[in-house]
Amino acid sequence: MVIGGIGALLACASNGARKRGNERVPEPSKAVDLDRYLGHWHEFARYENRFERNCEAVTANYARREDGLVSVINGCRQGGLSGPYRSAEGRAKIVPGSSGTKLRVSFFGPFYTGDYWILDHADDYTWSIVGEPSGRYLWILTRDAKPSSELRRSLIARTQALGYDIAMLCETQHA
Repeated sequence: MVIGGIGALLACASNGARKRGNERVPEPSKAVDLDRYLGHWHEFARYENRFERNCEAVTANYARREDGLVSVINGCRQGGLSGPYRSAEGRAKIVPGSSGTKLRVSFFGPFYTGDYWILDHADDYTWSIVGEPSGRYLWILTRDAKPSSELRRSLIARTQALGYDIAMLCETQHA
């Protein structure tokens, strides 16, 4: 069964980003064609974290910038689906030698402090599983706001196969 209802809410409330969800984060599984990865994504599920606390309808938009970097705009509805919209804008650069699978992200000035690893993705770029080296953060992204039940089950199974604790997943609500 896909995560839902009270169980997911309890998991989100009790499993903050402090707990590691994966002790041995795998290397990304296949190269990423950045031009196909760019665009609009919906967050299907995540590990709860301080910067997305109380966020629903989470989206991410990636676009190529003139300076060769990638524009990153993350947005959500604060406090629920009808809550106020908030967003954060940053930039990312591809880690050399990573076949486009690893990016360094900055939302604060000139410092690139965040790691963004595209661990796996659909061949047609309809979904991706994103993590980082510590195993504390995880995002499952889809192009559709409400993926099918079959895709949801498949993504949760793939996430578990990558070594992540799926009990820590919080499913994101979308209108």
